[in-house]
Amino acid sequence: MANFKTHLSVATFASTAFAGGLFQISAVDAVDIPRLIFFGVMGGLLPDVDAENSVPARRLFNSLAFLAAGLILSRQTNQMPAEQLFSYALIAALLVRYPLFYVFRKTTKHRGVFHSLLGALFFGFLVTCLSHWFLDWDNLQSWYNGIFIGFGFIVHLCLDEIYSVNLSGLRMKKSFGTALKLFSYNDMLASGLLLVAVIALMSVTPSAESLGQAFTKSDWKSVGRIGHGLFK
Repeated sequence: MANFKTHLSVATFASTAFAGGLFQISAVDAVDIPRLIFFGVMGGLLPDVDAENSVPARRLFNSLAFLAAGLILSRQTNQMPAEQLFSYALIAALLVRYPLFYVFRKTTKHRGVFHSLLGALFFGFLVTCLSHWFLDWDNLQSWYNGIFIGFGFIVHLCLDEIYSVNLSGLRMKKSFGTALKLFSYNDMLASGLLLVAVIALMSVTPSAESLGQAFTKSDWKSVGRIGHGLFK
């Protein structure tokens, strides 16, 4: 299994290349690139949220705690006294960071249901929905956020699978096949519940029409020019 530093480096490189490619075909603006790289890197760390003493898990729940507090502050402005509002925001942050994180650690298994392509879909759709319905991003930007989360997630799975092959001895390690999988074959109940969650999220995602239009109007000829420059 690749370590944290390797996942961070590869996710950053892959996300930068992906965002740069989208910019090259005019599918995104230059101002969008840093944000998309950020989401790609986050996705590249997410599959290890179920690892014991996971750094990505702690950082994820720290972020979720701030997000919970921010949502309360943004949705309740001018509707209650400031002291009460900040108290509710603090309580929400603490509940997410500690009790919810504790339950998550106790009920998940490393390289289990979240370490799968189904997990990539779940987090991709989740971020798309959160971006649109709670953070007020438009349809296109919300989908880009979710796509980069899913992209980074899959990069992580592929990297772990590559590390499951001992190239020097040309043999497979015991961990081969546990990283890049469709779902958790050893926990069908968890996989079934995650599938239900994915379907539920799909039903409330914003329209993808703007995403299709962005790619239809993209300058695909630039891809050919790049390829010609590389191989001439």
